[in-house]
Amino acid sequence: MRSVNIKLNLMTDGAKFVQIVGAYPYDMDLRSGRHVVDAKSILGIFSLDWSKPVTMEIYSDDCEDLLNEIKPFIA
Repeated sequence: MRSVNIKLNLMTDGAKFVQIVGAYPYDMDLRSGRHVVDAKSILGIFSLDWSKPVTMEIYSDDCEDLLNEIKPFIA
């Protein structure tokens, strides 16, 4: 499992992020405080507080390709 902090600023960032992570077979969650949502869920992402970075948990150790693609969103 890998964890990284993600920062989304605009609605378009959220939509682009979901488009990217949806193309990968790994299970992924976003955690903000006690709230946890599926990282591939556009509705889940829009329900989070974007004023601070959220923690993304990727349930795979071999995910360098994904991390490279979401690099603009990593805080």
